[in-house]
Amino acid sequence: MDQPTATPGVVDTVWPDLLPADAAPELLFADCAFTEGPVWFGDGGYLLWSDIPNDRLMRWSPDGTVSVWRQPAGHPNGNTRDLQGRLVTCEHSTRRVTRTEQDGRVTVLADSFEGRRLNSPNDVTVRRDGTIWFTDPDYGLRYHLPPGTPKEQDGDHVYRLDTATGDLRIVADDFDRPNGLAFSPDGSILYVTDSGVVDGPDRNSHIRAFHVDDAGRADGGAVFATTVGIPDGLRVDSAGNVWASAGPGINVYDPAGAMFGRVPFPADVTNLTFASPGDGSLFVTAGPAVYRLPILAHGGRWP
Repeated sequence: MDQPTATPGVVDTVWPDLLPADAAPELLFADCAFTEGPVWFGDGGYLLWSDIPNDRLMRWSPDGTVSVWRQPAGHPNGNTRDLQGRLVTCEHSTRRVTRTEQDGRVTVLADSFEGRRLNSPNDVTVRRDGTIWFTDPDYGLRYHLPPGTPKEQDGDHVYRLDTATGDLRIVADDFDRPNGLAFSPDGSILYVTDSGVVDGPDRNSHIRAFHVDDAGRADGGAVFATTVGIPDGLRVDSAGNVWASAGPGINVYDPAGAMFGRVPFPADVTNLTFASPGDGSLFVTAGPAVYRLPILAHGGRWP
């Protein structure tokens, strides 16, 4: 099967179907150091997100109440929910992926591969079969662990975890810095951003697309779209459109890779998540703040 490829240009006739004409980001909270990993709990009516440098998970409710949900939290980054609605979190300083059970207990899902510590899991998504997929760049080693902490893995990889069997495998090993990731609504395409070498002059700034078969094997990995601005987190709506962070804004691409819209933000966008279907909200983390953007689309997968 051919990989999706990027097509230049903007399709103005499609954009109004996804955003209200007067849509603008609404600031919800700005008293953080660096926000990441927004995840919506529609059944509880609240949003969680990571404030990485302050080592805490934060909670926002629609009445405007903001509180600390967990601290310390392992310098959390990406968050998602599994098919049972439980929180799954990537923790930088503990170098692990965890699941918060319904009673609040924390279960370690992955902290090593082939006997060596993971780098610092960054972002995570769950496929419709319940498997957990996460990226493992070394950003946490650089910023949230003591200088000189050794990197034990031979690179920065994308992993697949089958929680039923405990099988953990590398599904992509040719990234500079794999970062955000998300599946198409049917689970057949995995999108992964590459944020490139931190100090390199030729930083990769693109999104790649992998085809995933029923056995969980990923192949392909051609560039789906190239971004101007660092790509980080991304999500896919029910129509298969990819909403991706790219510097101080969100780019929206159709399933073929054609960009047809961009929403500017006051700071570099790190991640985003859809609210419940019919809610009409996209929650966005950017710099020290969290925003809500009114939208007409809704997410492609729900616990």
